[in-house]
Amino acid sequence: MEYFVQQLINGVTLGSIYGLIAIGYTMVYGIIGMINFAHGDIFMVGGFIALIAFLALVAIGVTAIPIALFLVLLIAMALTALYGWTVERFAYRPLRHSYRLAPLISAIGMSIILQNYVQIAQGARVKPLPPLIEGGHTLIASESFPVQLSNVQIIVILTTLTLMLAFSWLVAKTRLGRDMRACEQDLKMASLLGVDIDRTISLTFVIGAALASVAGIMYLLYYGVVDFYIGFVAGVKAFTAAVLGGIGSLPGAMLGGLLIGLIETFWSAYFSIEYKDVAAFSVLIVVLIFLPTGILGRPEVEKV
Repeated sequence: MEYFVQQLINGVTLGSIYGLIAIGYTMVYGIIGMINFAHGDIFMVGGFIALIAFLALVAIGVTAIPIALFLVLLIAMALTALYGWTVERFAYRPLRHSYRLAPLISAIGMSIILQNYVQIAQGARVKPLPPLIEGGHTLIASESFPVQLSNVQIIVILTTLTLMLAFSWLVAKTRLGRDMRACEQDLKMASLLGVDIDRTISLTFVIGAALASVAGIMYLLYYGVVDFYIGFVAGVKAFTAAVLGGIGSLPGAMLGGLLIGLIETFWSAYFSIEYKDVAAFSVLIVVLIFLPTGILGRPEVEKV
């Protein structure tokens, strides 16, 4: 029982990171109906920016961990959002009215560019970060297998929950959220009604990139390493999570992320770790056979 509870905690933590990345996929798809395959690499860039920012702050004498982490969060979100804007401006906007395959190819190209750019700028080796947040709480004090909830895991889960609630409020209650929902329903009609389509789509990419940067920071704090290839792996997992939960649905993206994290963690704990990806994609296939739009996805209605 103790082992199960510990793996449940680990799975929720990993799933929270996947969920934050998956929100970016589902936001872009919900508005323009395209998959931003460079989004995983935006997450990777956010992790590297966080690492560089932290080292720079330490170099100038900012050694208080809470202050340093807060400043790193602001710097990483701002700079990674700029990367998100750049992807939209140069890889999507010029091809928005082209045939549907063109933006997809452009996004894959941007993904490769970001990977190689970071590899050249930072090197191919794994970049470590010493543990910044230590300690935790013992939930079940068992002699055979004590269940631990680390402070890093608490921060990851609470940060994800807070951002999910804040973003849900933004979409439901603000003018930008109303514009997003209008664009999701019909881009042409939203434009005719006065919605600035270009601004709304750009802000969607910016917000998605900022959330991905937070996921990058959480990944760096949790695992203590980053490299140029983590964006591809995490991006595929997050995209899978978005499809599993129902791409286009924000709660579905978070639910899918949690499910993928739990499947991977439990499979690695009770079976062979080499086949954890096989287990995750097998569950995706089974779900899509019976629920083609995902768990919380809505069927598309053809506009006539």
